[in-house]
Amino acid sequence: MIVDQRLVTYINSLDKGNTPFLNELEMEARRDYVPIIRRETQSLLKVLLQIKRPSRILEVGTAVGFSALLMYTYGPEDCQITTIENYEKRIPIARENFRKAGAEKRITLLEGDAQEVLKILEGSYDFIFMDAAKGQYIHFFPEILRLLSRGGLLVSDNVLQGGDIIESHFAVERRNRTIYKRMREYLSVLKNSEELETAILPLGDGVAISVKKAAGGKS
Repeated sequence: MIVDQRLVTYINSLDKGNTPFLNELEMEARRDYVPIIRRETQSLLKVLLQIKRPSRILEVGTAVGFSALLMYTYGPEDCQITTIENYEKRIPIARENFRKAGAEKRITLLEGDAQEVLKILEGSYDFIFMDAAKGQYIHFFPEILRLLSRGGLLVSDNVLQGGDIIESHFAVERRNRTIYKRMREYLSVLKNSEELETAILPLGDGVAISVKKAAGGKS
């Protein structure tokens, strides 16, 4: 935990929840041990969607479609969402969840390795949600930056690795060291990019919020 569990429990006790469909989908995902965004991160996304009112959303990491459907439900009624997933077993589940929600016309699911799929995407997105394999964020970044519109928001989830990110390299379990190294590099790139302004929040498992500066913006 990067925030006291009692504090998280209290904050989440104030949450009014989502729609019945999303609440059921969340329970199913947790029952089946499918990783989905935490309650406090859900609240943050809903606020950011209301502030930004994006017309085009890109999500990297669909899983069973929960976060895409949350953005579909709480984003503008005319926004279009593109989401990318590489895990074959979850793709049909996500598609079925989109069908049940009546969201197929506004959510497009692209199958494949995000690093390759991102290269063929065109146009720009004013809201990008990164929630895929943490060790790949740094590899996705060049295409993500290309696709993010000026003034657009990039929200990167799970960036603090349960607090491990501040530990010595040798204090991190050997199997997690590559992810640790790549995530530290990713956060450094976000904070030092001349094109972005980034805040890193100790919320959930860590969320980085980046805005792409307008042309001519000061670095």
